[in-house]
Amino acid sequence: MPGQSEVNPVVPRVGVANVANMLTGVRMALVPVFLAALFVGDGHETTWRIVAFAIFATAVITDHVDGRIARSYGMVTEFGKLADPIADKALIGAALIGLSLLGDLPWWVTAVILVREIAVTVLRFAVLRRGVIPASRGGKLKTLVQAMAIGLFVMPLSGPWHSGAWVMMWAAIVLTVVTGVDYAVSAVRDARDRPADR
Repeated sequence: MPGQSEVNPVVPRVGVANVANMLTGVRMALVPVFLAALFVGDGHETTWRIVAFAIFATAVITDHVDGRIARSYGMVTEFGKLADPIADKALIGAALIGLSLLGDLPWWVTAVILVREIAVTVLRFAVLRRGVIPASRGGKLKTLVQAMAIGLFVMPLSGPWHSGAWVMMWAAIVLTVVTGVDYAVSAVRDARDRPADR
């Protein structure tokens, strides 16, 4: 019938193997490369710390680019919603542990951030049957501030610059805790509301 295509449009299915998800895969692949550069020599060679920073920054940029591509070109998939934050956590976690092993970052900072990230990841899998929890605006801001703070610690900075890195890290810690609590509250509220909707 004329006009039937407008009434029942065919929505194309988005394949998992798309550019956005490939960039997420590249970010995952850069994690061991970043760690290798970070630990060259005694882990405090200026040139290699700059190289490690460049690799880390490249990986962070792919996070921004893959999300924009996915939204702009209709490449958002359930796999991407799940894999993207996991790739972020792998990069952030590897950097934090690496910096703590080198003595550049206290272990308690790494522990606070990683406990939150692991807890949210477990929460995502726990509610996977009801749908993937996408990253919130607060979560995205937290990831950005974490990346900036870690990037500053990766760089061979000293004096006022190092103090500035700590200011950024404290902001990251606060956002990490606040957004973690927000995710937990949202998940509990969602679990309570769902039975009432049936």
